[in-house]
Amino acid sequence: MRKAYELRRSSKVSGVGMRPRIVIVGAGFGGIAAARALKRAEADILLIDRTNHHLFQPLLYQVATAALSPADIATATRVLLRGQHNATVIMAEVVGVDTTDKALNLADGRSITFDYLVLATGAAYSFFGHDEWAEHSQVLKSLDDALDIRERLLSAFERAEQCDDRDEVKRLLTFVVVGGGPTGVELAGTIAELARTTLARDFRHIDPRSARIILCEAGQQVLGAFPKDLPAYASKALASLGVDVRLGQAVSLVDADGIVLAGERIDAEMILWCAGTQARPAARWLGAGSARNGAVKVLPDCSVPDHPDIFAIGDVASFDPGTGKPLPGLAPVAKQQGRYVGKLLADRIAGRTSPQPFEYHDLGTMAVIGRSRAIADFRSFQLKGLLAWVTWSMVHLMLLVDFRSRLLVYVNWSWAWFTYGRGARLLTGQSNTARSRRRTI
Repeated sequence: MRKAYELRRSSKVSGVGMRPRIVIVGAGFGGIAAARALKRAEADILLIDRTNHHLFQPLLYQVATAALSPADIATATRVLLRGQHNATVIMAEVVGVDTTDKALNLADGRSITFDYLVLATGAAYSFFGHDEWAEHSQVLKSLDDALDIRERLLSAFERAEQCDDRDEVKRLLTFVVVGGGPTGVELAGTIAELARTTLARDFRHIDPRSARIILCEAGQQVLGAFPKDLPAYASKALASLGVDVRLGQAVSLVDADGIVLAGERIDAEMILWCAGTQARPAARWLGAGSARNGAVKVLPDCSVPDHPDIFAIGDVASFDPGTGKPLPGLAPVAKQQGRYVGKLLADRIAGRTSPQPFEYHDLGTMAVIGRSRAIADFRSFQLKGLLAWVTWSMVHLMLLVDFRSRLLVYVNWSWAWFTYGRGARLLTGQSNTARSRRRTI
């Protein structure tokens, strides 16, 4: 008997008259947007993801720094698509694509056929040819990553409280963030606030305010994608929080004890890697052309060259809008591409004229630096400081996918604003990093 989902393709275009199957790989912003855009399509939608939840990645750093709990920024994928009767969700890992037989290969040995395929598999961090550095670095792409960082970050203060070796205390309270993009800036600023406000009153033998947070950026400014004086404001805001901002300094080594930065050895408890990304291996699965970061080069309708029934969106796609520069790996890009491809497929199945080539509508970008500090670029005008922070907060609350998440985040942010407290500071010992380090200590 055939295994579940090992079904032969059935397509309207084949003349059989049966509903086509659209398989979407990835339940991120792009994948969810594509699935929802197909709500009324006469097709069977199958959404596949390695996890059972949709994650609001822009607030992931707040889970890593104990400001929010995982459930505040993640929702079960099945809940999001509960009312969409043409959609089915399965939790599985895709490891390859057979373009000849139009089938996906899963890690457990199963195969799933498709009529149309939408790849929204996202990206991972790149170590620029030094993959050995990954063993000694923390990255922030998933809830597991965030919980690992939180466990190790809070454990560092707990261990320092019991340590009599001053040099070891200094090392335990040194945290290096590599990369001056939005994630790096947000992490550095939030860790500094955690140490200098939230934890400052809670320890007896150490002063958490002495924690050393170093943000290093190989370029000449942080948040380099922002215009005018916004990067300079961000650097000053970070410095006011006590962050040591190192510009124009490249990493030459990362090991178990710390980092070498511009020739200087820095012993550190944690290296948080936020520099550079590379797309998941969809281009290799397809044998398709790719950009330098491994993203699939797509046509103006987001389809893969020579494969009109296969689409790539979001971080896994390299889409050139005609400027010679691919669109950035941002959530709005993925969401807009997801909606576009979903509508395109719905129109194609219904026999309607396909929409015009995809066009990205840039609504602006924002980055938060810390309490009451943020920057925002809306192209025609820019904001910084408290007004930018309020705008950032309102926008992110509204972008959360369900009312429960918005309410919980609002309550947590309000409580943190008035008390400088953080409600997710529990150490459970369940993180992979914490367990592995305890085995070696």
